[in-house]
Amino acid sequence: MEIRIESTSLQDVVVVVPDIFQDSRGFFTETYREDQFRALGLPTQFVQDNHSRSAKGVVRGLHFQWEPPMGKLMRVTQGTAFLVAVDVRKGSPTLGKWVGIEASAENRKQVWAPAGFARGFCILSDFAELQYKCTGLYNGNAEAGILWNDPEIGIQWPVTASGAQLSDKDRKAQTLAQWLLSPNSANLRY
Repeated sequence: MEIRIESTSLQDVVVVVPDIFQDSRGFFTETYREDQFRALGLPTQFVQDNHSRSAKGVVRGLHFQWEPPMGKLMRVTQGTAFLVAVDVRKGSPTLGKWVGIEASAENRKQVWAPAGFARGFCILSDFAELQYKCTGLYNGNAEAGILWNDPEIGIQWPVTASGAQLSDKDRKAQTLAQWLLSPNSANLRY
């Protein structure tokens, strides 16, 4: 079985597409293989796995962490979600640019977004489960969020502001401009 990558509009963010063996009994796929990830230039050391379940219309994000720097490999294992990554690295030529893809249990696409990218998602099906591998351990003292619908970024979410279900934390998140004025933004440089 082989894993391949598809480019996105952001050089450092890629879509990971594994081969699928499927027949009338079900399917089998390798979602991670160290040798193939290494050959593709992707990270091979993940230190934390997360699993999330949300209902239709839930938007989570845009979240990121600077200490330790945390990249994420995100995939949908049930349902369908719109996965987003935004470049928040100070000095980056793609600062504030975003990429979004529809990922599902059926298409089995994964998104790799390295440290320095804020990540988020919106649930499109009645519910969805996401799993993501992280390259850094969670540190609540060195994490932040960007407002999911920051007009300067202009993400084309598949949900309206009135239809989005948000946590208080995500509803009150800062804009990208506010983040860039923060002293912590120096920790995420291009």
